[in-house]
Amino acid sequence: MEKVKLSIDNKLVEVEKGTTIYKAAKQLGIDIPVLCYMNLEGLGIENKPGGCRICVVEVEGRRNLAPSCSTDCTEGMVVHTHTMRVINARRTVMEFILSDHPKDCLTCAKSGNCELQDMAVKLGIREIPGQEYAAMSTYKMDFSPSIIRDLDKCIMCRRCEMMCNEFQTVGALSAFNRGFQSAVGPAFEMDIEDSTCTYCGQCVAVCPTGALTEKDHTRDVINALSDPTKTVIVQTAPAVRAALGEEFGLKPGTLVTGKMVTALRRLGFNYVFDTDFAADLTIMEEGTELLGRLTKFLGGDKEVKLPILTSCCPAWVNFFEHNFPEMKDIPSTARSPQQMFGAIAKTYFADKIKVKREDLVVVSIMPCLAKKYEAQRDEFKVDGNPDVDFSLSTRELAHLIKQANLDLKTLPDEDFDKPLGESTGAAVIFGVTGGVIEAATRTAYELHTGKKLAKVEFEQLRGMEFIRKATIDFNGTPINIGIAHGLGNARKLLDEIKAGKSEFHAIEIMACPGGCIGGGGQPLHHSDSSILKARTKAIYAEDEGKVLRKSHENPYIIKLYEEFLGKPMSEKAHHLLHTHYFDKSGKIEIS
Repeated sequence: MEKVKLSIDNKLVEVEKGTTIYKAAKQLGIDIPVLCYMNLEGLGIENKPGGCRICVVEVEGRRNLAPSCSTDCTEGMVVHTHTMRVINARRTVMEFILSDHPKDCLTCAKSGNCELQDMAVKLGIREIPGQEYAAMSTYKMDFSPSIIRDLDKCIMCRRCEMMCNEFQTVGALSAFNRGFQSAVGPAFEMDIEDSTCTYCGQCVAVCPTGALTEKDHTRDVINALSDPTKTVIVQTAPAVRAALGEEFGLKPGTLVTGKMVTALRRLGFNYVFDTDFAADLTIMEEGTELLGRLTKFLGGDKEVKLPILTSCCPAWVNFFEHNFPEMKDIPSTARSPQQMFGAIAKTYFADKIKVKREDLVVVSIMPCLAKKYEAQRDEFKVDGNPDVDFSLSTRELAHLIKQANLDLKTLPDEDFDKPLGESTGAAVIFGVTGGVIEAATRTAYELHTGKKLAKVEFEQLRGMEFIRKATIDFNGTPINIGIAHGLGNARKLLDEIKAGKSEFHAIEIMACPGGCIGGGGQPLHHSDSSILKARTKAIYAEDEGKVLRKSHENPYIIKLYEEFLGKPMSEKAHHLLHTHYFDKSGKIEIS
């Protein structure tokens, strides 16, 4: 690789040709402020439009200041990153950005975690000259089941557009208008609900301001907890326990499972359960469905639908309903763990505690914003009453705990309630990319072969590569498995299936980078991919610490089938735990 030498702030550095000034300065420990720039190192996700100009530097011999995030280093280049000319330019740019930005910081959802506000402090902005000349935009607030869009707060960093269009290939966002009226939103300025948005929330995860935020349900949950006529129960997804501590100053990857349970009890929930229980249940249903299809295929049935696709991720489900509706009979019909839990809670559990369905409120704590959308889908309601009433993000739970003046770090560890709180290690790993199919493989292998696994870890299914392939030997029968995280990568695998070129028997797909640990409702990682890796390590550590690590060994799952469901894929199980999909390709009409 060709190298170039240059000087930055009188320090010599040698870098590979094609390296930007920003990255070269970083190697020297020189901090150049950035706003529109974002880089998830190790995942290949980078946004460097050079649009905001906060990162400008002075290059000797060049008349104009250069955006360091998008300007490549050249041989002999001499760069100055903090001259008075540079500082003045950055301050002027920031003043222009702030001049038409709403001044509702006290009530903004991103207050205290706003990169724009942090940058204003860093640059020492104390007044905004010329504000009276700014054309304040007045776009209407755009609400959806999962995401709220406030275009008045858009600063045109275009991070959301990059994540939506390039990484996820959803194509729901684009830039429109010019000058003070410019913004990024659903194509042709339509509402989110009328676009191809999957509600994955990755736009929210990377937005530096309050232009994109989640639909907050904490007030609804507080009202339910305050209602003496309601029994309020809560379920917590596996990825939440590996990230919640970050909101309280703990290191990324710190498991807070027991403390989280204690906090939820002190908030007033009548029962604290674990979505992992439903993840084990999902494996029983999805694994049985997988084995059923494989048995038919190996028996010579060429009409059987393979590869089977996992169906736990609602953003992914929404994606294929919009983009591949002709393939809607290929994914597993198993509901997600969130929805399986809700269905069991409002039937089996409600009957056990003698509470009417309409008086039982089910709250879920999820790392995902698409779960908010999923919970309100009509097929997951009975006479208008949803199986899951409210879904809170990890961030919302943190806010609720802080409102209750609870210090998570000092709380004692407590256990989940039973019977819907008992789970195995297989359920925990649902939170990471590759985890769902690994959990399914642990059970499917033993049920198919009748043999015990000497080692339950399937290392070949793990990793952070966006598309992974592995072949698992089912006692002489090779099973080809594909894994993808990120909807753009999923699209590649679905295009192969559509073209009849897929080699796989089963494919796991998750919408977000790293899987649920990188969900749109998790604590904001601000482009630090090391945080995702720390969360992943924590999930696998919890799995290793479990006594039971295979879903079919969960005694409460076994009891649920004996007492209530009969057997996996029974008529009753199919009614409560399975679903069907819709063709949404014709939903959008643009005149």
